[in-house]
Amino acid sequence: MRIVMLGAPGAGKGTQADRISEKYRIPHISTGDIFRSNIKAGTDLGKKAKEYMDQGLLVPDEITIGMLLDRIGGEDCREGYILDGFPRTIPQAESLTDALAKRGEKIDFAINIDVPDEAIIGRMSGRRACLKCGATYHIVSMPPKKEGICDRCGEKLVIRDDDKPETVQKRLKVYHEQTQPLIEYYEKQGVLRTVDGTQPLERVFADITALLG
Repeated sequence: MRIVMLGAPGAGKGTQADRISEKYRIPHISTGDIFRSNIKAGTDLGKKAKEYMDQGLLVPDEITIGMLLDRIGGEDCREGYILDGFPRTIPQAESLTDALAKRGEKIDFAINIDVPDEAIIGRMSGRRACLKCGATYHIVSMPPKKEGICDRCGEKLVIRDDDKPETVQKRLKVYHEQTQPLIEYYEKQGVLRTVDGTQPLERVFADITALLG
């Protein structure tokens, strides 16, 4: 089961992807994790990605896709995987479709978690992140066990610049321009499934598992 998670920043894609991963025993793969692991391992693609990131530039699609294909070729991905944060644009989706087709594979489900912009802005102001391991929390819906401290690694949690209201507005604008068209792209492929992301986390997860079977 190969799944792509769709939805605006703050819609809850990562949280639901973790739950899907646990239930169906397939890896949750985020571009951030792929970047970190390749950079840490000093791979050729990781070194190239770091050069762009150090300059504050976006990593080119061909490098990102190269790392992604290497990751999904792993033994733990034989039964499937969940992609979170990729693709972000139509060209990326087309490149992924082509690359998978060469392997005789395709995306089985594109799960769109639908949440209105005003709800996103309210949610993200409560988000906290660990800059060391990448774990994310929410002070209301998913707080850490100890206030301000990461459950995973014990580092201090911070409000990322990405989660500040003015930044969220800009991220939503980019999402609507670049990423929202993916909904139509995967709808045309017959794999789109949309759930109401304004519901409680457990209800959203129940709706997703009902769709996946």
